[in-house]
Amino acid sequence: MAWLVVGTFAGLLVLAYLVSEWQYRHRLGNGLTLDWGLCQFEIYEPHHYQLLVEYTATNITPNRDVFIVEVHPHLTLLSDGSLNSVVTHVQTFSKHPDAPPRQDGYWESYIVKAKRQTQFEVYIDIRGNNLYELRSLWLRLEYVVYGPAGRETRYRHTIVPLKFPRPTPTLPWQTTPQADVLPIRTHLLTTADDPVSVLKRYVVEYAQTGDIVAFAESPIAIMQGRFIHPSEVHPGWLAKRLCYYFMPTSSLATLCGLQVLVDQVGAWRVFFAFVVGGLAKVLFGQGGVFYQLAGEQARLIDDVTGTLPPYDQFIVLGPEQPQKVVEDIKAQTGLEVAIVDVNDLKRVKVLAATAGVSESLLNAVLIDNPAGNAAEQTPIVLIRPHKKDEEKTA
Repeated sequence: MAWLVVGTFAGLLVLAYLVSEWQYRHRLGNGLTLDWGLCQFEIYEPHHYQLLVEYTATNITPNRDVFIVEVHPHLTLLSDGSLNSVVTHVQTFSKHPDAPPRQDGYWESYIVKAKRQTQFEVYIDIRGNNLYELRSLWLRLEYVVYGPAGRETRYRHTIVPLKFPRPTPTLPWQTTPQADVLPIRTHLLTTADDPVSVLKRYVVEYAQTGDIVAFAESPIAIMQGRFIHPSEVHPGWLAKRLCYYFMPTSSLATLCGLQVLVDQVGAWRVFFAFVVGGLAKVLFGQGGVFYQLAGEQARLIDDVTGTLPPYDQFIVLGPEQPQKVVEDIKAQTGLEVAIVDVNDLKRVKVLAATAGVSESLLNAVLIDNPAGNAAEQTPIVLIRPHKKDEEKTA
């Protein structure tokens, strides 16, 4: 009987430890979220830009306060020319519900109560003679939170286009045996955009019945906010060891690139795919098994330098629910749409397409990557099939 009591007590202790360990590992910690930042131009003149970027911070930690103790905005301008004559001024103003903003730029530590919000603004003033050459700005917001998990430095990246091309096709049509194709230049797409509004602005007016819109997958993912800076990635044991086994050209060959995949699909799935994929390649000479088992994101992740600036500093994932995206576009614009992954290696992958799209036609007309693979800023290709090809596919 004594042994039974001791065993039961020991079992309860182990169970209590396991429960507390699970709770510790799954704790929210400093559960403070910060949105992407809502930007608006106050002044947009040839020699003077003035912008306000408004952020909302929300404390999602149950029954715990979280402090915002520091906020530091860092501004980077991207331009076609020199920035020598450009002068910038950046300042932060709090918009707390219970405290007035300071005018001296000092951030006074603020407590965000559980399930409460606060807001603040970043004021950006840009003056100079060559503002027409500015393409975009990158606001890297460094902020420090303090709470149950201690003191943590975090970042939020807001990218704002400063140059907007006319919503008319400015590039020449290109002719292929199957269709005419027109790469369409847009402004730098950000989280403030959505695919439907972009197509309405740049494409809908010029599209004809039977046309197909091919939308690149990375800009779709960027508009969904599916990109992350390597400084925000926390590599684990698995990624540190497996990244060396991928081809140097793979986006999974770097520690952070592979860790992003692990964060997306789970460590066990990546490990299983690696082991089975390695055996398939060694024993049967069959490549690509890892990517089949690890899931769609394994092929779609673009590591640093994989996209145009300033997104070349980020790891960009593949888009989320691409089929739903194209169906929504078709419902709101009437256009036949496909989301595609195309590169200069003559590879075309169709991630999603509406019912009226011929994948064989897409492969034929996009094989030479008419949109380019550099900084052309042409995320959309308008495809106008030749009538004879329409008849064959009908």
